[in-house]
Amino acid sequence: MGNDQALWLAVGGLALLCLVLLVVVLRQRASAAASRAEADALRDRLERLEARVDAPAPTTAPTTVPTTATAPAAAPVEFVITDLGTRAETETEPEPVGAPAFADIVLKETVVMAASLAHGLRRGLAPAHRNRIRFEMKQEVRRSRKQRRSDLKTAQRDLHARQRAAMSADTEAAS
Repeated sequence: MGNDQALWLAVGGLALLCLVLLVVVLRQRASAAASRAEADALRDRLERLEARVDAPAPTTAPTTVPTTATAPAAAPVEFVITDLGTRAETETEPEPVGAPAFADIVLKETVVMAASLAHGLRRGLAPAHRNRIRFEMKQEVRRSRKQRRSDLKTAQRDLHARQRAAMSADTEAAS
């Protein structure tokens, strides 16, 4: 009885796994189709732009402007896109670094990092820095003590004022 139940659980688990994989594959296909459609739209747009750039610019025949005209004719404006239509050179792969050169680079970086760490520790543990830190800590302790004393005095004043108000209210109520 126990083996049958384990078998059914295993079959159910495999069926669930297959269902999840099917959903993942369908989503991947939908995503790929959307990507292909977007790439095709971009390709069509690029071809239209290239066709527009490759087409000869319309030239206007020079017109003679009568001498009685008050405003000169505006010259046509031509926009030039310099990079469109030219083949970009493919970027070359960086040259592979040999094992000795790679080891040298890694060693140099490690030495630089260790030196900077040592410099920071030496500077942070210098007597001048330790004294400055000690001085600032003392100042902070004094400031916090002063703040606590002032908070305590304020709280005591409020308490005494409430007690006086309560006592005066009791005496007025008794009269």
